Amino acid sequence: MTDKAEIYSSTAVHMIKRGFITGIPIMLGYLPVAITYGVLAKQAGMTLMELTLMSVMVFAGASQFMGVNMIAVGTGTLEIIIATFVLNFRHFIMSLSFMNQLRELKLKWKIPLSLGLTDESFAVSSINKDEAKMEKGAFFYGTIISIAYLSWIIGSFLGGVLGDVIPDRLSQSMGIALYAMFIGLLIPSIKKEKKIAVIALFAMLIHALCIQLGMSTGWAIVAGTIIGGMSGIYLLKEDVA
Repeated sequence: MTDKAEIYSSTAVHMIKRGFITGIPIMLGYLPVAITYGVLAKQAGMTLMELTLMSVMVFAGASQFMGVNMIAVGTGTLEIIIATFVLNFRHFIMSLSFMNQLRELKLKWKIPLSLGLTDESFAVSSINKDEAKMEKGAFFYGTIISIAYLSWIIGSFLGGVLGDVIPDRLSQSMGIALYAMFIGLLIPSIKKEKKIAVIALFAMLIHALCIQLGMSTGWAIVAGTIIGGMSGIYLLKEDVA
């Protein structure tokens, strides 16, 4: 019994170490972005507790940046919830794909691992498929996701603290990070498929049209996101031979 326990422990520790090493690049990428989010959230009028809890409960960078921007312009709760749901809909697809990769693991591991997925942790996990078949492979993926989660929360908290300390001119200039992040997410997709640029422009036009028609900023964002996304069903439809 003792030998089995020692083997179990050593295997688990080994997988945790591998997961930690693999997850370090995600941590290094998350911290500066999370700090920027914290500063912007503080500028938008959120308290340190509110912006930190948002990272704890939402844990979705793009959605949190969008949510902060919508809060700053006085958008209602319902609009924020709908826009966030639409923007995060891709997580359903990622989770299903990840579940297929982890099909040999027990359900008690699959549920928490899928809930902690982000674009980055999904990408890293996808290129490390062999660990899913190894003994205690769940510890490997769990460590990657835990590192990403904790670094995002810690970075958000630090950003909230810095929001009260750094000069106003510097903190205001960080607002460009919101647009830079979304452009950074968009450009790689456009390089792979030019039609995505058309979808993005169409969504922007819908948003602008809604504003001109007197719709609130929040609902204009929701309309642009939904209608623009739905246009992709037709524009990106594969040709049937």
